[in-house]
Amino acid sequence: MDTVFIKKLCIDTVIGVYEWEKSIQQRLELDLALSCDTRQAAASDDIRQALDYSVIAAEVTELVQREPIELIETVAERVAEFLLQNFATSRVQVTVSKPGAVPTAETVGVCIEREAG
Repeated sequence: MDTVFIKKLCIDTVIGVYEWEKSIQQRLELDLALSCDTRQAAASDDIRQALDYSVIAAEVTELVQREPIELIETVAERVAEFLLQNFATSRVQVTVSKPGAVPTAETVGVCIEREAG
């Protein structure tokens, strides 16, 4: 199985459980990995046979920014479900990082793996 990935997709959105977080935008960084078979796309050299990472990035950004969310775990689950339902992938790994959430750490986050089915 092959993997199409996007690293450090930066999305500014309303995220957090504290009242002060509900009125500001904060940056999330997402790493996405989608399992697929890339042989047909490679053989045809045709984007229509591939997972188009620019489309994935735009649609995931729109999904995350659609409404305020409190937990990064919720972001990860929604993104994983969206990818499995809307793209030709059988397995996804979604990592959501929230830089600056803990002042003494570079970033904090969650990483999940989900399969279709």
